Amino acid sequence: MAEYFLLKEIVEMALAEDIVYGDKTTDAIFPRPVLATGKLIAKETLIVAGLELFQTVFSVLDPQIQFEVLVAQGKEAKEGACIGRVTGDGRALLKGERTALNFLQHLSGIATLTHQFVVLAAEGAQRNRTLPAIVDTRKTTPGLRVLEKEAVLLGGGLNHRFHLGDLVLIKDNHIALAKGIANAVRATRATLSHPLKIEVEVTNIKEAKEAIKSGADIIMLDNMSIPEIESAVALIRKTAPLTPIEVSGGINLKNVARVAQCGVDMISIGAITHSAPAVDISLEITDDKRNRVKRSKAI
Repeated sequence: MAEYFLLKEIVEMALAEDIVYGDKTTDAIFPRPVLATGKLIAKETLIVAGLELFQTVFSVLDPQIQFEVLVAQGKEAKEGACIGRVTGDGRALLKGERTALNFLQHLSGIATLTHQFVVLAAEGAQRNRTLPAIVDTRKTTPGLRVLEKEAVLLGGGLNHRFHLGDLVLIKDNHIALAKGIANAVRATRATLSHPLKIEVEVTNIKEAKEAIKSGADIIMLDNMSIPEIESAVALIRKTAPLTPIEVSGGINLKNVARVAQCGVDMISIGAITHSAPAVDISLEITDDKRNRVKRSKAI
């Protein structure tokens, strides 16, 4: 869970986009407080993520706002389910609804897509003893990485490195500039002042052999076809059986089960953070005094 000060900073920046000059509509209609309750309704089946950020939006606008969680983070909300209720001054609810929903829909979208990949990978791996983990990448929204990676965890995935200092990952451009995998690995081992795992990205069998010979701790098979993945896995399992194998590039919901059948340890997917579609969640605000309902259509 992200620290509150980080959530507050993100929320304040987001709210500034919407209400830096006030909310002309709400301020004109409601000059005085009006007690209201907002119900979060799932318009499709989804995995919930982002509730802390949703709540923070309203606590920043009005510390007296109350929030009740009905479907916990990481749990499935069926279509039509009430995820939670927010109660207090209706003016704060109206001013924060779009920002709060943007965060909730985006992060729940990441958790939901991750969950779909996890389920399909498990189905594909039933023939193997190796159940591959679905892991994220650094392809995240600037400033939201911690939150998006938390959403991946809530969807049942795992986190790859958070930043460039987490792990040595020798990729194609490193290899090109170093003039070969062996040179890059050798330079890394000679330079590191403390032990870090060294992962090497390879794109064919020749490079896989070079990575094995160089003593790579982890080998990533990048943008390979299924037959190439199977050949590379067979080679690595035979010559370096304890070396974890990651596969990346071109993974989607249609082929992830087949990739999982290849016996890899990790499947990294940038799309679960950079291309996850926002899920459909509405905020229905009720005027408690008159029992009227307004469906949120904020644009």
